[in-house]
Amino acid sequence: MEVVVVENIYLLVIITLLSVLQNGEESGAVEVFFALKVEKECNGPNSKAGAFERVSCANRNCMDTYPTFLAVMWCAGLCLSQAPAAFAGIIYLVVRQKYFVGYMGQTSQSTPGYLFGKRILCFLLLMCVVGISNYLLLRYLSSDFKEHVETITSAASALLLIP
Repeated sequence: MEVVVVENIYLLVIITLLSVLQNGEESGAVEVFFALKVEKECNGPNSKAGAFERVSCANRNCMDTYPTFLAVMWCAGLCLSQAPAAFAGIIYLVVRQKYFVGYMGQTSQSTPGYLFGKRILCFLLLMCVVGISNYLLLRYLSSDFKEHVETITSAASALLLIP
């Protein structure tokens, strides 16, 4: 029974751990990009108030959307299909990196990453709604469309790559 549970969530777990590393949470001796960049700008010998402010704001913006991202990714993966949810999750992490790096330059450079991230979150939210709706249809009307919806979702997740 345990193996079945792990098989249903291992991709989601991997994406969650990658997102933790990206956020720069300390896990043992590992501290990575976002938090490290804020610290570097703050403690650097040539630190400028503007550069620190941009880095700090980008980090804060990423952290504000982080709980939403985790919630919809996990709900989409558990309620509908793990693979497309994990795929959307990894794309979201790449887009969030692009947003963060874009924010380091001019704030207008971060706009594409921001908009793309919103689209991914909407896709994951839609997956949640469809998964929950399918469960309710199965429970109360004995109609199960999960196989069809999973096929459509898997195909639609590839559309996330279009900028």
